Amino acid sequence: MARPRREPRTVLEHLIQQRDRTYEEMAADFERLDERATISARHLARLARGERGTAGATPATRRALQALFGVPLDELLRPWVPTPTTTALATDGSLVLPSSGDERNIITMAAERARRFTLLAAESTTPESVDQLREDVQRLALAYPQRPLTELLGDLAETQDTLFALLERRQTPQQARQLHFLASVTSGLLAKASHDLADPHAAMLQARTAILCADQADHNGLRAWLRGLQSMVAYWAGRYAEAVRYAEMGTAFANQGSGTTTVWLPVSLARAYAALGNGDKALAAVRNAEDAWESVRPDDMDELGGICTFTRPRTLYYAADALAWLPNEADNAVSYSTRAVAAYSDTTDPAWAFGDEAGSRTDLAIARIASRQIEGAAEALAPVLDLAPEQRINGIISSAQRVHQAVTRAGLANDGRELIEQIEDFTLTPLKALPR
Repeated sequence: MARPRREPRTVLEHLIQQRDRTYEEMAADFERLDERATISARHLARLARGERGTAGATPATRRALQALFGVPLDELLRPWVPTPTTTALATDGSLVLPSSGDERNIITMAAERARRFTLLAAESTTPESVDQLREDVQRLALAYPQRPLTELLGDLAETQDTLFALLERRQTPQQARQLHFLASVTSGLLAKASHDLADPHAAMLQARTAILCADQADHNGLRAWLRGLQSMVAYWAGRYAEAVRYAEMGTAFANQGSGTTTVWLPVSLARAYAALGNGDKALAAVRNAEDAWESVRPDDMDELGGICTFTRPRTLYYAADALAWLPNEADNAVSYSTRAVAAYSDTTDPAWAFGDEAGSRTDLAIARIASRQIEGAAEALAPVLDLAPEQRINGIISSAQRVHQAVTRAGLANDGRELIEQIEDFTLTPLKALPR
C-alpha cells in the first residue's frame, strides 16, 4: 500500500509533488537550462522543505528555478497554503486549470515562465529574445516615475541579471550592441533606484557600469542621459559643483543629437548653479533649456518613454527648483512652481510622476514662505505629507526638509510650528527605512 504523500511545506515542494518526479530528476534539469546552474538533489530537497532561504542560491540557480516553475524563488519558498484554486500540474508538467477563479494568475505565471525560457534556454540570443528584453526594459522605464519603487525593484534587478548573463555568452556584434544598450538603461534605472533609497555610493557604481555598457553600445544619447542621472545624484547629495561637472560632460554628448537630454542637462545645470548661489548662470541655463525645446527631435531614449525621456512639466519643475534657491527670484519661483503643480495635476497623463509633482509642491511651498504665506505653504505641501512611506523617496524627503529649513530661516518657526511638526513626522519614515 502506498504511503500517503506528506503535506507540502512550501510552494516549491507542492509543485514538485504535482510533477511526480524525484529531486534527482529535477536537479538534472538545471544544467539543460543554464550550464552555470547546478544544484544537488539534497540542496533542492532542503529548499523545498523550507530549510534553506534564498541567500544561498546563485543567480544562475534562481534563474533556472524560475524557468522551471515560472515563479520567482522568493515565491517558491513561501509556505504553501492549500486553496480550492491552487494551480495543479499534470504528470507531464502541463498546467491544469482549476474550475474557476484563478485563471488570470495562471495566465500571468505561464507568461512569465515562457518569457524566462525564451530568454535563457536558447543556445544563442534570438531577435525574439532581444525584442522581449526591450519590451521589459521599456515597461520598467514607463512604470518607474508612477509606481512605488518597492513594486519594481525586484524586476529591475532580475532584468539586469538576465542581460548580464546573456552578455557573458557569445553574441553577434549587432546583438551585443543591443544588449549593451538595454543593460545600460537598466543599470541607469538601478542607479536611480539606489539614489531614491538614499545610497549615492551604490547609485554612482550603477551609473559607472551603465556608462561602460553605453560605451560598448556607442550611443551618445544614452551617454548624455547617464551623465544627467549622475548630475541628479550629485545634486541631491549636496555635491553641487560635481553636479555641474556631470551636466557639462553630458551636454557634450547631448549636443551631438537632438533628444530631450538637450533640455534636461541645461536645466540640471540651472539647479546646481542656483544651489551654489550663482543666480546669473542659473537663469541663463533656464533660458537655454527652454530654447532647446525648439529643436528637440526624439531619439532612442525618448522612444523608451517614462523616466528615459524629459518632459515639459519636468522642465517647469526643475526651473522652479532652481529659482527656489534664489531670494531675488521669489516671484518667478511662484510662477514656475504654480505652473509645474498644474502640469502634474492629472494623474492619468503619461508625463505624470509622483516624485516630480511632490518636488513642484515643495518648491511652491518654499516660494510662498518667502512671501511669509505659511498657510499657503501648508496647503501646497499637504498632498506631499500624505504620501505613503513607499513613495517617500530620497528626493522627496530632501525637498520636504528644504521647506522645514525655509520656515526656520524666515523666522516663522512660531507661526509655522504645526507645519514643522508635520514635516518632521513625515521625514521619520522615509522609503530607505522600510524593511526589504
